[in-house]
This record gives sequence, C-alpha cells and structure tokens, in this order.
Amino acid sequence: MTNPLSTTEIAQQLIRAGSEIVDSGLALASAGNLSIRLDDDHFMVTASGTWLNRLDRTSFSIMDLAGDVVEGADKPSSEWKLHQRAYLARPDIGSVVHVHPAHAILLDALGHPVRLVTLDHAYYVGSIGRTPYHPNGSDELADTAAEQLAEHNCVIMGNHGSTTVGDDCDMALRRALNLENAAELTYRALLAGNGDLEFPWGSEPHLHHA
Repeated sequence: MTNPLSTTEIAQQLIRAGSEIVDSGLALASAGNLSIRLDDDHFMVTASGTWLNRLDRTSFSIMDLAGDVVEGADKPSSEWKLHQRAYLARPDIGSVVHVHPAHAILLDALGHPVRLVTLDHAYYVGSIGRTPYHPNGSDELADTAAEQLAEHNCVIMGNHGSTTVGDDCDMALRRALNLENAAELTYRALLAGNGDLEFPWGSEPHLHHA
C-alpha cells in the first residue's frame, strides 16, 4: 500500500483532523495522537508533546515499521508503538486515530458496554474491542490494542482512551466520533434508567456515504 499523496498533503490531512478532534471534544490539549501510513514500511505520526489543534508541518515524525525515525521531528509521540503495532496487525489500514473520549472511557471504567444505537453507529463502529489498563507508551498497551484491532476497527483502552482505524484518516476519525456519540447516548440511556439498547441487526446496515 503506497499513499498517493505527498508528505505535505498527508501532513495537512493530519493538521485538519487534529483541529476537528479538539473542536469535537475527543481530546484536550496534547492528549491523543494521529498517524497516516505512507507505504508498506513507513508512517507519519504526530510528534511528542504536540497539541492536536496547533499542529504544523514540523509537528510530525516519519517512522519505519521497525520503530526508527527516518525523517521529521526526532521525538515521535510516546504512543508511537500503538501506531506501529496497529499497522503491523492490519496491513489493510491507512490511518490510526488515538483520542481520549470522555463518555467511552467513563462507561468502560464503570463496566458498562457502549451500545450501538443508530445506523451510523452500526455502520462505522460495527464492533468494539477493549483492553485493560496498561501504562502509556508501553509494549503491553500497544500489543493488546493491536490484538483487538485485528478483529475490530474501534478499541477502548481501559482508563485511557480509544483507538480507531480506517482506510484513510477521515474514516478513522469518523469511527472515533461515532464511537463517542454511541457512548454518550448509552450514558444518557443509563441516566434515564435503561442501558439495554441494541441496534436491530436483523437487517445489516448498508449505507452509501460519499
């Protein structure tokens, strides 16, 4: 898989996505990190300490799948292993979005599953994996998330955040937004006294979004 876009265009995609993530409340300040696959062996990832709504062309590292920085910022995100292991586990994906969505994290910490309520939830999220808590940037965190990503496009990482993947950055972000929206509706349903919501899977969702 080789991305047809230039590294400048790829950086612009990540800059736009970072702003949208903070604007939508999926992450605060420097929380969260993003990446896009460049080819079969390389990916561009946000650098350490970068604020997602203040990204510029210098805010990224280009790494190979062996874990070495080959260009750009010398110090990649502390979660670079999460992105690396995701690409190794899923040769089909083109982007990874890791954010800290409040409702999804809270529900998971309370032991409540996130329910898929709407057609968009069913179509974009589909199924949700989870991992127990592991320290930030650890091999355990990256490896357990990658194991779940082998089966799911959306994973909640206990007491930490979520990781979503897609063919491109827009799809990975769309999944993150729908995961958190599903979590928010689940939370509201629990407040109303009923959290046993289920999407009516009797008819598989077939959407044709542009």
